[in-house]
Amino acid sequence: MSRFGKAKANNVDSLAGFRAQKKDTVISHGVLNAARKSGQLNLSSRGLSEVPQNVYRLNIDPPEDAHQNVSFDASDRWWEQTDLTKLLLSSNQLTHLSDDIRLLAGLNILDLHDNQLSSLPSALGELQELHQLRLSHNQLTSLPEELCTLKNLRSLTIQQNLLESLPEQVGHLENLSELDLSRNHLKGLPSSLGCLIGLQKLNLCHNKLTCLPDSLRQLKNVKMLDCSNNQLTHIPASLSEMVALEQLYLRHNKLCLLPRLSAPTLKELYVGNNQIEQLETEQLECLTAISILELRDNKLKTIPEQITSLSTLTRLDLTNNDITTLLASLSLLPNLKVLLLEGNPLRGIRRDLLTVGDTNTEQQPLKHRNDPLKLHSLILLFTDIMIKACSTSMTNSSKQADQIPNELFDAAAGEDVTTANFSKNQMTSIPSRLVEFHASLSDINLGFNRLTCCSPDICKLLNLKHIDLRNNQLDELPPEMKNLTKLCSIILNYNRFRFFPEVLYHIVTLETVLLGNNQVSAVDPNRLMKLDHLSTLDLSNNDLLNIPPELGLCTNLRCLILDGNPFRTPRAAILAKGTDAVLEYLRSRITT
Repeated sequence: MSRFGKAKANNVDSLAGFRAQKKDTVISHGVLNAARKSGQLNLSSRGLSEVPQNVYRLNIDPPEDAHQNVSFDASDRWWEQTDLTKLLLSSNQLTHLSDDIRLLAGLNILDLHDNQLSSLPSALGELQELHQLRLSHNQLTSLPEELCTLKNLRSLTIQQNLLESLPEQVGHLENLSELDLSRNHLKGLPSSLGCLIGLQKLNLCHNKLTCLPDSLRQLKNVKMLDCSNNQLTHIPASLSEMVALEQLYLRHNKLCLLPRLSAPTLKELYVGNNQIEQLETEQLECLTAISILELRDNKLKTIPEQITSLSTLTRLDLTNNDITTLLASLSLLPNLKVLLLEGNPLRGIRRDLLTVGDTNTEQQPLKHRNDPLKLHSLILLFTDIMIKACSTSMTNSSKQADQIPNELFDAAAGEDVTTANFSKNQMTSIPSRLVEFHASLSDINLGFNRLTCCSPDICKLLNLKHIDLRNNQLDELPPEMKNLTKLCSIILNYNRFRFFPEVLYHIVTLETVLLGNNQVSAVDPNRLMKLDHLSTLDLSNNDLLNIPPELGLCTNLRCLILDGNPFRTPRAAILAKGTDAVLEYLRSRITT
């Protein structure tokens, strides 16, 4: 029996999809026939205000040319063709979804992100084969209870909506492994959230949560929990029972104390931008597996000696606190690779951190040390106080180095240096000895110098992930930079670029490009679209006379900054609405 005969046998309403029919965009027969063969239909970015009826009826109606093709030897044996399993409707102008969505019962993936949906039909609960449901960047204020009956759902992404609460039945989604509720208006969470025992990734950032339900302790498989940008004042100790937790993000909350968590697998803890004034011994002793500890932008005045118990620590971020003295005991951390201290009122670097020796013998230079410290990061940041402390050629902090002393490179020789910060100096060229660390260097900061050209030597640092070249005098980048196949971010603000650097179009790993406050007059959106990972693009305060509408097709962008350019459209009122509104406006200007 053909699948159309089966539809009748199963009493499918053959008139469904025609009731209250409106004139609207009709998808071509060629596109629909291709979907019948592949089981996949991509209608993203087509300006649709509603889903065409022939899409809803794709599994029921035979092809338009079926009567012309009844040969058993024909290549298009339409009666054997597959039901739709993947439907992509993202980046349109959909304001509602019809109950006729139930006719596509075989869907595994339904993508509705970046539309104008304010509600969802209850019929969505009949799509029992659904594995992925993408609803981000809409205007949803609530979720239908029927959605919670989707027993096979693995991934549910609802970020950037207007949700204020979740149905208690959300706990019925027992096979869910990823749940993204970020950037909504949630003030609380249902206790049933703890029933999602298959969950591995839970994103709750950018909401209005003041507390977390105790039931989260039941989430034994969650590896990543993001609660950043909420209003949390404390974290329940019961989170320690989340025995698989590896990454915990608590940035931008109202925490006064470091959470006391004894989760045995916790490797990364991010608590920057809170109100933490001190670290307690009990809190630190719990972090037995910690590798990354971010404490930046708090109110810490001292670091307790107990921090030396964190033997697995590789990165410690203490930026922008009130620390005046650096502990010598930090040198006892055997695996510490990166130590960030900028923005603290340090009165000096203690000499016993720079040299070492037995109390009964003459002190030896750092490079001759036999203790566990390994200078994995050039933590002797060449900024202000650090230059004065480390360079005998500098007599006060108002003078800045025009070159980096060889002694610093000698001290780090043979070590796996991962981070180098030579910002806020007077350098006119990039230190040539940086290539000595080509095997390990991943992060380099050369901002606030006087660089007029970027040496091709930097392109030999093939492990670079982050480059900061802001506030220099650069007007081009070397073409060899395309060899940096791991580069994720580059900061070029406040230079002299007149065009978007050509080589950046070829670095497909880029996620962040900051090019504000230059003289850029044009950008090629068609080439930007090939940068699949690019999510942040800053072109503010340049010389852009017009913004190409095709830039709106760069749907991976989550942050696009265009302020301060001389173009007339988009107008300031649209720019003020944010990236999504700007991209939508640009797409609406594309001529077909």
